[in-house]
Amino acid sequence: MTVRQSIVFNGDLGSGKSTVSVEIAKRLGMRRVSVGDLYRQMAQERQMTALQLNLHAELDQAVDGYVDQLQRDIAASGEPLVMDSRLAWHFFTHALKVHMITEPAEAARRVLLGRSGPAESYTSLEEAKAKLQERSESERNRFIVRYGVDKARLRNYDLVCDSTRATPEQVIQHVVDAYEGRLGADVLRDAPPLLLLDPARIYPTEDITTLRGLWDSEFVGEVAEGGDEALEPLRIGYTGEYFFVVDGHRRLSAALQSGFPLVPAQLVAEADEPVVGGMSAVEYFTAQVRPGTVHDWAAAHGTHLPLPAHALLAGDAVLAGEPGGV
Repeated sequence: MTVRQSIVFNGDLGSGKSTVSVEIAKRLGMRRVSVGDLYRQMAQERQMTALQLNLHAELDQAVDGYVDQLQRDIAASGEPLVMDSRLAWHFFTHALKVHMITEPAEAARRVLLGRSGPAESYTSLEEAKAKLQERSESERNRFIVRYGVDKARLRNYDLVCDSTRATPEQVIQHVVDAYEGRLGADVLRDAPPLLLLDPARIYPTEDITTLRGLWDSEFVGEVAEGGDEALEPLRIGYTGEYFFVVDGHRRLSAALQSGFPLVPAQLVAEADEPVVGGMSAVEYFTAQVRPGTVHDWAAAHGTHLPLPAHALLAGDAVLAGEPGGV
């Protein structure tokens, strides 16, 4: 990478962005700024929870206005830094924009076990999961109304990293490698975002019996030896909730068999964007991901993939013997 730039992190609570951004700032010798810390301080000063401050900010533009101007000033300064903020990607033009994601129950578990401050205090896993979702949706709605941007759209970012099973060190190394041009340079240059996904959370779109050569032990051995960073990026679709294979089942299987917590991927289509034949990502996922497809793939790899709503309905129809339940 010829031009040193900032790295800005977005991600909901429990995704690990604070841990990762702190260590990356140390490793790269950059100053780190956390808007989350600022919000928690503002909430405590007002004797509010972070969620209450978010809801208050929907009515009082002065809260966002102060933080927004701070971020604009920092971005305009030209200082290369690490920014931990859910909206910095909107204000920083020349930066590597990183979006951290994780499975919602895992995020809730981390927050429940790891935070004891008054801004994020929960009594159960269920409460933590519900409150984190509520807070995220509050922010998302506020950003859509106030700025006309949707933080949930992956196209806003250069790098999307799933921290569900990856250790902080693994995430840090992958982000640094991407920042320094050693990982996914072609995707980052020509068709961002580069996705770094947990292979155990990616849905197959073909029946496992049709995937000939999938269990080629020589290929699996080559993948295991080369490591995930040497793997050709999978081609992936995203419904807004689920990731699925468009092309790359064999590579995905090898990654699972090799125990990789992350695999590189290129985003082909998101939500209403077309995949093939005019079908959107949501339509393609609904048509291709069936109960048997999910069950057989998970059983073959020793993983667990929750059935999405449409597949659950299809499975219920089969059990009930209803027409069309296939």
